[in-house]
Amino acid sequence: MAEPLKAVPQDLDVGEKSVESTNSIRTASAPLEEDPKLDRTILWKRDIVLIPIMGVLYTLLFLDRTNIANARALGIGKPNGMEMSLNMPSNGYNIALCIFYIPFVLAEVPVNLLFNLNKIRPAFFLSGQMFLLGVFGMCQGLTGSYGGLLAVRFFMGIFEAALPAGATYMISMYYTKREAAVRFAWFFNFALAGPLFSGLLAYAIIKLEGVGGYEGWRWIFIIEGLMTILISAVVACLCPNFPQQAQQWFLKPHERERLIGLLEASRGAETEGSAIDEVPIWKILFDWRIHLFTMSFFCCDITASSVASFQPTILTELGWESTVAQLMTMPVWGSGIVSTFVVTWLSSYTNCRTPFVLGSICFQLIGWIIMKVYVPAAGVRYLALFFFAMGTFPQMPILMSWLSANLRGRKYLAVGMAWMIGFGNCANFISANVFITSQRPHYHTGFDNGLAFTIVGFALACFAFGLLYVKNKKRDEIRAQMTDEERERYDEVHFKFVY
Repeated sequence: MAEPLKAVPQDLDVGEKSVESTNSIRTASAPLEEDPKLDRTILWKRDIVLIPIMGVLYTLLFLDRTNIANARALGIGKPNGMEMSLNMPSNGYNIALCIFYIPFVLAEVPVNLLFNLNKIRPAFFLSGQMFLLGVFGMCQGLTGSYGGLLAVRFFMGIFEAALPAGATYMISMYYTKREAAVRFAWFFNFALAGPLFSGLLAYAIIKLEGVGGYEGWRWIFIIEGLMTILISAVVACLCPNFPQQAQQWFLKPHERERLIGLLEASRGAETEGSAIDEVPIWKILFDWRIHLFTMSFFCCDITASSVASFQPTILTELGWESTVAQLMTMPVWGSGIVSTFVVTWLSSYTNCRTPFVLGSICFQLIGWIIMKVYVPAAGVRYLALFFFAMGTFPQMPILMSWLSANLRGRKYLAVGMAWMIGFGNCANFISANVFITSQRPHYHTGFDNGLAFTIVGFALACFAFGLLYVKNKKRDEIRAQMTDEERERYDEVHFKFVY
């Protein structure tokens, strides 16, 4: 007979298991049996269904958000280019980038809290907003004025607000602490695959110059918007519900019960009426963990948003033709995908976060230093983009899973994931305004800001490690003075942090 285990709310290895009934809260002393075969089946189903759906969703979101960079690069200085066709002012491109993120940031947390209420099935909630995002994405290519472009991008920010945070929230709800890091890496790599192929797609679409009376840059928006609309139908059909209500085509009843048990063993009781569920929303909004990791994500995203928004432009200024510059972005994104898989797998295998975040930041620093000293050779500055990609993109899933692993409860996860994605993306406001056209190709302001925020990110990661370590020490001291019954209740909210 298999050896029984006890469900203890803490960070567990993959082999540590538990079971919970969907109709009742399992007590901490309930005996649990190991079932590796069933656990592998459940993990396989989650990986096959959930990650591709959330990943493709994020890929298209990233395409719709960043394709404006490709559209701009294809016509810099040309009468039929985006900027001259729409009579955009000198800072018009920067404003078009910023206008998207205003509603995106403000709506992120409230919309994700609405998502958490589960009044609308995840499939309909996510696919509906995805459909509208695709419609407005197409409208970017149909607008006849600069004002129209700004209006369309503002509405895009509204309808994209719940999608990335909602997707990360779904992943957090379906995976244990240790499983989450690699799955967040897969999720983010889907996003990186978007701009990787976006350069190739833009190179092909430019051949449509004049078709239907539209300039080539317009077809980038139209075709990629249509892709988003079509995929929204797939999401509506295949996106699963939250674990407690997972459909039988996805998880059989005994698999669903087993999964809920695994999640509770990793994170503790998160059901209605549990101690963590009774924490008031205002306390969650002011929780130091959420803000500390969001600031770290913000510093990382300064580099990510700079690469996404200005890489095609910078490559064009290195001497490549605009169409060739689109293709030259692909190896950079590819290096980011490979490094993200490698680094996050090592982080998950060792169950360690801090060293890998700090090591990745060092790669970022090398990239910014190369740009700052401005080596004349184009090849050297092109190499800096690889350092950016290999240093920046592994950090994002590790930081996301690091915060997720140190939160407990659906409300905490809903707010934490939304806050990190929403306010972390405020980095786009800075990166969109520090690459000043008159400073090309040196971009002193942009490179100085990138270097400074990367250094701050390094300091914040060190501070997070130190603070979590001290908090764990204080927790152990407090628990040592408690009875077993007091510890059980205390551990529901004051659990051991991971770093």
